[in-house]
Amino acid sequence: MSFRHEAYTVILRVFKDGDFSDALLQRRAKKLKASGEDVALFYTTVKGVVKMRQKLDFILSHYTEAQKYESTDLKIKIMLYLGLYQIIYLDSIPPHAAVNETVELAKNILSEPVADFVNAILRAYLREDKTKYPEDPIFRIAYEHSYPPDLIKTWIELFGEESTEYLAMYFNENPALHIRVNSLATTPEKLQKYFTRRQIEITPCEASKMMFTTKQASEVLDEVAFSEGYFSVQDSSAAMVIELLDPQPDQSVLDFFAAPGGKCTYIAERMQNTGEVIAVDRIPQKMKLLKQAADRLQITNIKQITTDALKYGPVAPAYHRVLVDAPCSGWGVFSRKADLRWQTRHDIPQLVKLQAKALDHAANFVKLEGYLVYSTCTMNPQENEAQIERFLAHNPNFKLIPAQKYIPKAYTEKGFMKTIPFKHHMDGAFAAKMQKTK
Repeated sequence: MSFRHEAYTVILRVFKDGDFSDALLQRRAKKLKASGEDVALFYTTVKGVVKMRQKLDFILSHYTEAQKYESTDLKIKIMLYLGLYQIIYLDSIPPHAAVNETVELAKNILSEPVADFVNAILRAYLREDKTKYPEDPIFRIAYEHSYPPDLIKTWIELFGEESTEYLAMYFNENPALHIRVNSLATTPEKLQKYFTRRQIEITPCEASKMMFTTKQASEVLDEVAFSEGYFSVQDSSAAMVIELLDPQPDQSVLDFFAAPGGKCTYIAERMQNTGEVIAVDRIPQKMKLLKQAADRLQITNIKQITTDALKYGPVAPAYHRVLVDAPCSGWGVFSRKADLRWQTRHDIPQLVKLQAKALDHAANFVKLEGYLVYSTCTMNPQENEAQIERFLAHNPNFKLIPAQKYIPKAYTEKGFMKTIPFKHHMDGAFAAKMQKTK
């Protein structure tokens, strides 16, 4: 089966059934690899079409009657998305080949008349790009960069038009892979030498001495050093949250919403595999991933508890460090999670309530002079600064600890850890560290 056929199948499931593309991609990629197809092209096409759906729809609507296009069957639209995405974004595929292969696929999967329709639309685009974007900045950015207009409206209100467009553009790029050195197994210097010998370039990250970035993701992940636990895949913004937490050897640490375990395993590594990390998460499948990661990294100081973090007990101030890596709107990870931008209409007020409850519950477990860290992967002030302001107003026995004491100042603002994707070249994230003083 060709990469286009597989891409069509996955995209249909994402758009029709709301399945997450990452899980589907991993399963399908194994089949493609076995048949000798280009897995990287498959990944790029699926993630690209899912991200750029709004833009592709807008362009295609210029080549047929708007109402007629609106009511076009989803399967036909996906065939058009596939062809148009290849023409616009995949330089390695000549436009005529993109059209011919897509038309052939439409003929095989759908019908001859559908194939003729797809052929006519794609060739009309090749002859002339008729696309005219609206002048209104909300709709221009939404259609040109492919985002829900209501999200762009919110971003412009919060960040201004220029920063919103930078964010929208950044999230459409293919992000570099960030990797974290496993200090239990090696050192940054040794890991860099290992990859240099294999002619794979990894670049030290300014945010943390334990982090590297690379554009050679597939080569890095194919290396035996990954399966043997010498490094993990983790964004630098997530690693900095744990450096802000600053867990020490032989301490007791509580990690709420711990799975799939990127932050949790880094806590264990920073503690040199001593003490105890209690990892709490309610989703069994994600907890399996945490266990797999811990086993691969040869970590033995994590105790997993599969339960709702808000119901975890008995409640007692028993921990030196408590981490609340809260469920959030996920605005900061749009470059990695292609389908997330279309799910941002989740009820943010409900998320805010959940975050506040989690923060209040977690505070009960912090020892006197111990620390509580709250983190998200969003840039939404309602889920970030406002949560901390509310918490500190209601909990005078906690005080904010300046983030710049633990992480580079460039990644901090007003005492908080804050990363801006287009500025720092990593995911957007927020974290606050608070100490229990009485």
